[in-house]
Amino acid sequence: MYAIIETGGKQYRVSEGESLRVEKLPVAEGEMVTLDRVLAVGSEEGLKVGKPILQGARVLARVEKQGKGKKIIVFKYKPKKNYRRKQGHRQPYTQIRIEKIEIGQ
Repeated sequence: MYAIIETGGKQYRVSEGESLRVEKLPVAEGEMVTLDRVLAVGSEEGLKVGKPILQGARVLARVEKQGKGKKIIVFKYKPKKNYRRKQGHRQPYTQIRIEKIEIGQ
């Protein structure tokens, strides 16, 4: 069984027991989070697709870790004008483990 969820403006295909990184969620480590924007659920009976989301379907996940990604360098440069700007950025993320996929009726 798998589900397609939306969180942080991105879509993910998830299964039970899977671990993934999503955009930062305001939840402490070790707590459960309910992801209710489920777009589709696939199982042995077939694929159920929402319009745009499935009513009553939800995915329960446990927050494993809050962290920051690798640093990227943003460098702006204009030739012959003595213009240089260097800036670093680390994107915050939340690592979650999918505990259960529930299908609404």
